[in-house]
Amino acid sequence: MAGSRPVSAWTLFLSLLVLIGCIVVPGLTVKHENFKTCAQSGFCKRNRALADDASAQGTSWSSPYELDSSTLQFKDGQLTGILIKTTTANEKLRLPITVSFLESGSARVIVDEEKRMKGDIEIRHNSKVNKKRYDETEKWVLMGGLEASKSAALNAEAEAGFTKVQYGPGDKFQAIIRHAPFEVEFQRDGQTHVQLNHQGLLNMEHWRPKVDKEGDNDSGEDESTWWEESFGGNTDSKPRGPESVGIDVTFPGYSHVFGIPEHADSLSLRETRGGPGNHENPYRMYNSDVFEYELNSPMTLYGAIPFMQAHRKNSTVGVFWLNAAETWVDIVKKPASSNPLSLSGSSKTNTQTHWFSEAGRIDLFVFLGPSPQEISKTYGQLTGYTQLPQHFAIAYHQCRWNYITDEDVKDVDAKFDKYQIPYDVIWLDLDYTDDRKYFTWDPLTFPNPKGMQEKLDESERKLVVLIDPHIKNKDDYYVSKELNSKGLAVQNKDGDVYDGWCWPGSSHWVDCFNPAAFTWWNSLHKYDKFQGSLSNLFIWNDMNEPSVFNGPETTMPKDNIHYGDWEHRDIHNVNGITLVNATYQALLERKKGEVRRPFILTRSYYAGAQRMSAMWTGDNQATWDHLAISLPMVLTNGIAGFPFAGADVGGFFHNPDKELLSRWYQAGIWYPFFRAHAHIDTRRREPYLISEPHRTIISQAIRLRYQLLPAWYTAFHEASINGTPIVRPQYYEFPDDEEGFAIDDQLYLGNTGLLAKPVVTENTFTTDIYISDGEKYYDYFDYTVYQGAGKKHTVPAPEDKIPLLIQGGHVIPRRDRPRRSSALMRWDPYTLILTLNKNGEADGTLYVDDGETFDYERGGYIHRQFQFRDSILSSEDLGTKGPKTAEYLKTMAGVTVERVVVVDPPKAWKDKSTVTVIEDGAKTASTSSLEYFEQQGSKASYAVVKSPNVGIGKSWRIEF
Repeated sequence: MAGSRPVSAWTLFLSLLVLIGCIVVPGLTVKHENFKTCAQSGFCKRNRALADDASAQGTSWSSPYELDSSTLQFKDGQLTGILIKTTTANEKLRLPITVSFLESGSARVIVDEEKRMKGDIEIRHNSKVNKKRYDETEKWVLMGGLEASKSAALNAEAEAGFTKVQYGPGDKFQAIIRHAPFEVEFQRDGQTHVQLNHQGLLNMEHWRPKVDKEGDNDSGEDESTWWEESFGGNTDSKPRGPESVGIDVTFPGYSHVFGIPEHADSLSLRETRGGPGNHENPYRMYNSDVFEYELNSPMTLYGAIPFMQAHRKNSTVGVFWLNAAETWVDIVKKPASSNPLSLSGSSKTNTQTHWFSEAGRIDLFVFLGPSPQEISKTYGQLTGYTQLPQHFAIAYHQCRWNYITDEDVKDVDAKFDKYQIPYDVIWLDLDYTDDRKYFTWDPLTFPNPKGMQEKLDESERKLVVLIDPHIKNKDDYYVSKELNSKGLAVQNKDGDVYDGWCWPGSSHWVDCFNPAAFTWWNSLHKYDKFQGSLSNLFIWNDMNEPSVFNGPETTMPKDNIHYGDWEHRDIHNVNGITLVNATYQALLERKKGEVRRPFILTRSYYAGAQRMSAMWTGDNQATWDHLAISLPMVLTNGIAGFPFAGADVGGFFHNPDKELLSRWYQAGIWYPFFRAHAHIDTRRREPYLISEPHRTIISQAIRLRYQLLPAWYTAFHEASINGTPIVRPQYYEFPDDEEGFAIDDQLYLGNTGLLAKPVVTENTFTTDIYISDGEKYYDYFDYTVYQGAGKKHTVPAPEDKIPLLIQGGHVIPRRDRPRRSSALMRWDPYTLILTLNKNGEADGTLYVDDGETFDYERGGYIHRQFQFRDSILSSEDLGTKGPKTAEYLKTMAGVTVERVVVVDPPKAWKDKSTVTVIEDGAKTASTSSLEYFEQQGSKASYAVVKSPNVGIGKSWRIEF
């Protein structure tokens, strides 16, 4: 589904007055006037002004925050105390601070406000809102990794006015805490990598009573947006007054920072204080329905993960800002000082970042790496690793707004088979419902939903349907009646059920912060409630920012009230994943005893959503620029811990020409989430409708995705146990090669050595692929050799070819028999592709399970390590046995390796015709034929072992 799109005539009739400014037809671009700039946001403007003031004063500026030494206590890896804020009126305000040093090697800094913690404040407008700063974000986000360090200890050598704590692996990390003014330096191996409040921009807007004044403002501060704020015809009441929080985070010696999605921008984030090529506004994180979004922009989009990595040669560090309120991040890069402790390698830049949120408390994690992989793992321990999805979810998804009848769905299904194009999932957008009421079917257009799903199930295909958080406000709609009678809806500032406008017209929103809403939402997905749905139906949660057509910035008013009496301003960015969390729980067990892995697609997300769902980049356009920007957007989500990401293949708005559509499919097969989607007003563009040669080009791309599904599923498994991205940028694979740090138009698939460089510009028939190392790289299709470190290599890219190389030294598992869906490949044999490195060696892994249940958690899987050493290819077990191991191995007993291809083998193999095959448990060795294919010029020779027929789940050796 999309953002604000054309609606049917009856909805227009009902909602014309409130929707007139929101109705969109293809061809319009983003409406900037609907979304705030920093200058239009009171707290953003105030925090930036603080930074300007500090910069103007230079060395004479001093932060008004100091740590009261007499309050400090250190116990069990945790330092506690009181920060004192001295106001311009010489008030001394108490801010409890906790610095926790964790067993994972990360450190956590929390700063709160004593008065609000105690409820010692007055709330305006007779509001019932919670008096505390919001402190429950962690309830939705954090999963583990909070164990206190057993070895963290105070450093007795700290001089007066400083506290030093040694912690981390091997006690190689140190936090140096300066008391006055307050500042923290995080060091690794004696070198400073992260600094908090180094620029003195710590800011906690403390509670104060509103004083009606006549004449001049005694404080000299601009109070115009402290107590209320207007934008776009809406006035936001602020019953707690100003309460923003902010701090500066400096990365000394680092010139590249990555992360903080979601933005349509480059992988390496830009500066935000103006200048050539820079942004004028900070990067904004305030989940919003921004249709036809602009590119190369810090503008907010649908999701927010406030996790940033800084990278320099051989060092990666990071910070995670755990705050669910509207957040902005400024980035400035300045020449580094001459302090040798501030520098590493050849970087001569300090990256200064400034983080500020409208509400909540300061809750900041610091990660010292030193590698990208260690950052991914430590962050993943906190927020959870990506889910291991059902196997069908990583295959091809076919979607548009809308397949109009159940017969239309069956016709599309049949046409894919007729043209021998594989696909796994077909999707239904809004209009499958009866009168836009979720959990229903339109009786005229979808009279037989079960028959439709049964037809799909014949090929083991799935159906995904849209279910959004807005519930049509209609008396005869049982979902609406239950929502209100049970008191599960979001309330407005007066405590009444909030009414806004979305696709159904007048709507109410389920408040999934309420535990009772979880139970109720779960019940709605049961087969007896969601009648007509079968077990091959899964869910798409869209519009969950939430999108409200007549709301400020196309979302809910900030002074709405959620369960726990929290304002919407407190929880906005985490709102979307509360719905996803509830849907996940609902799909786990729709029928008692039938527990399976859920599949959910979400548009709005926050840190932690990766545990439950996939995401996509929203309402893109059918342009070459939107195709190009999809790669850094997907890569950024991957390094920010949410790798199950994709973009609408073909572009949601407008009609791509055949070249653009073909190139988009060739790029889309490298998205972890691979789905074609289109607006209701676009021409139908299912692959089989495209004329030749482009139909074949698209079909070949999709088949390549299916051929490589074993490698993709293995990469998903790796991400699910260690947090590594599924597709990886250049710097992640080669963290010591500075020339590759900003490259964001090519990617690596997991640990496979596959290096793809999709063509993203028109009329382009060659492309340059950058290679960091001295290994040989082989063209995936014809084994042309490319070699030469630290430079670009020109690779042919005719319209029917995807530029794809394999680094030497890898074993890649694949399945070469084309099928209609991935589930029908379940019992097919494997082919192993070996590319030998400079030492004549290769390594690879394969992970496989039933692709549906959680039996893998009890040993029901196969995990193999393939190694080629000294002319022997072996398969060894990486798995851990459990109660389901034997049963699963039995089901896979007939699945074998049918072919081994060795690229660039020793020339002596030309004289060989057989290899020796030794399988574990076999009484005698056997032989298989070996065929050597010599190639001339720049193409490597290759050898093929035919029918070794060794079991994929067994240990074996093939001796050449």
